[in-house]
Amino acid sequence: MDEDLQRRVASNEAMFRDVNEAVSSGRWPGEEGAPVAYRCECARLGCSRLIELRTRDYERVRAHPRRFLIAPGHEVPSAEVVVETHDNYVVVEKLDEAGELAEATNPRD
Repeated sequence: MDEDLQRRVASNEAMFRDVNEAVSSGRWPGEEGAPVAYRCECARLGCSRLIELRTRDYERVRAHPRRFLIAPGHEVPSAEVVVETHDNYVVVEKLDEAGELAEATNPRD
């Protein structure tokens, strides 16, 4: 995958990650164990899939700045590698230029 496409993929995914960060931070105390609907953080334009998981599971994914939460089948093998597979979502880790951009745009740094 060329560097321009990697940058576009990572930029799109970073935008959805920011949306999910806002969802996660808007939880009321005591709701940490309840499932939450997070946006798929994939690179597909127009993707509006919601992935339901607990805040602690999303926090585990977000502990790594190169990792993103996506729906199964939304992987881009030339820019990322699947590091976890679950029933309703997968976790991918960005590679190369896309990984560097993911780290640079990480809202938690």
